[in-house]
Amino acid sequence: MVALDAPLISNLEVWANIALVRQYHRNSSGRDAEQEVTQYLRRFHLESIKNKRNSALTDKERFCVMLIRAAMVDQAVVVIDRPAKIMPDMENSQFIYDALEKIDDLFNECYIFDYIWHKDRY
Repeated sequence: MVALDAPLISNLEVWANIALVRQYHRNSSGRDAEQEVTQYLRRFHLESIKNKRNSALTDKERFCVMLIRAAMVDQAVVVIDRPAKIMPDMENSQFIYDALEKIDDLFNECYIFDYIWHKDRY
């Protein structure tokens, strides 16, 4: 799930927030998980934020990190809940679609839930 109700863990760096999923579900080592996460961040040209914490991220960076984290589950079904709450300055959904395309090999399905009055963004 990509939602403000499922936030990043504030005392962990970006890479650790994402890697936790692989470490838990696949029993990956920290080193292997970090290398895998770095590859996914590179797809977004965000490898430079790898060691930042949640509070230091922009809204778009936070969205991308949450999206990658959601896709780390095997056979993932990604649910994006009210993306405008995560990225209040979002004018349309193109950023979301571009982000999804960058990791479309990591998930099976994706659903975006938003308020009806935001339908013009999609």
